Amino acid sequence: MSETNLHLLAFAAHPDDVELAASGTIISHIQQGYRCGVIDLTRGELGTRGNIESREAEAAASTKIMGLSVRDNLDLGDGFFEINQTTLMAVVTQIRKYKPSIVLANAVSDRHPDHGRAAALVSRACFLAGLPKIETGTYQAHRPKAVYHYIQDRFIKPDVIVDITAVFEQKMTAIKAFKTQFYDPNSAEPETPISSKEFMEFLEARSLEYGRTIGTKYGEGFTTERTLGTQTLTTLL
Repeated sequence: MSETNLHLLAFAAHPDDVELAASGTIISHIQQGYRCGVIDLTRGELGTRGNIESREAEAAASTKIMGLSVRDNLDLGDGFFEINQTTLMAVVTQIRKYKPSIVLANAVSDRHPDHGRAAALVSRACFLAGLPKIETGTYQAHRPKAVYHYIQDRFIKPDVIVDITAVFEQKMTAIKAFKTQFYDPNSAEPETPISSKEFMEFLEARSLEYGRTIGTKYGEGFTTERTLGTQTLTTLL
């Protein structure tokens, strides 16, 4: 594998989406020697708390905590990006640049409308990235082997759950790097649906629920776009 290639590339509508829903999976893979990266589609500029500058600094801090090989931001427009040729080509270019085997994307449906739209955008771009007649300069056609959608605010029954027990505390540290967004009893900023102490408790409860399903303490759930396959059933234990 080239040094520019990634085993796993996660896309997120907003900085902190990946941390909240898939950072345990990413950290676990990195600790196993896989190269992983994150592409944020927007700068999260419409967030009620913090600003572009603070969110950028927080994303940089979280990147170090997770140990990512790369993190980029496409700045497509928080709240307003659409699925069109411009946004599709922006994502296609990133897929071809890093040539991931696996892509993680936002939840297919969620409370925030950007999440479902980002899921559809990335899914479509993964297909288009494999078409040789679409030109992206020096980057050659590449289609990921699999696309998994992480599960966010609203519950979705997962098709696969990853054991994150060993890295759960590191996941929570990565989330808390976004200190303007989440629980801080000393903050004077407005309350939001994700800024309460209860929301942090919800995150742990969700992880506990998924972990219990597979017989571990903590887990992260994903939905798939196609049926999973294996040569050996024991690999699915």
